[in-house]
Amino acid sequence: MTRPDDTTLRRILTRTRLIAVVGVSANPVRPSYYVARYLKLKGFRVIPVNPGHAGETLFGETVRASLADCPADVDMVDIFRRSEAVPPIVDEALEHLPGLRTVWMQIGVEHAEAAAKARARGVEVVENLCPKMEYQRLYGELRMGGINTGIISSRL
Repeated sequence: MTRPDDTTLRRILTRTRLIAVVGVSANPVRPSYYVARYLKLKGFRVIPVNPGHAGETLFGETVRASLADCPADVDMVDIFRRSEAVPPIVDEALEHLPGLRTVWMQIGVEHAEAAAKARARGVEVVENLCPKMEYQRLYGELRMGGINTGIISSRL
């Protein structure tokens, strides 16, 4: 797995409009919840996907049981599941989401075969990174704890 460069990550985050977050939790202290909430606050439309919460409402959207239940124009799937659960998620995304442009696997989530399958279909893949953290890093928002983003900003 190779980490995408900052130009690629910026391009992905700039072009993305509709994100299906697989494995989202309704519990506000869970990372999947606050990452999805953050992305929604940044202007992305976020479709929560979790069969255990299907039919409920999160982030102004109905929680879907699966990717097959999501709008066809989802352009990014953000996976909050263990690595071994990734292949069927990628298969379902490739089958049901014709607008898919990016499969993003969260921190600690990697699957070489599923990534290769998505790339073979022209879908970009990001593994072992968080879109919230990358957005914050790339756009000068990640400053807590003395982290040096490498981004110069005039914002206070």
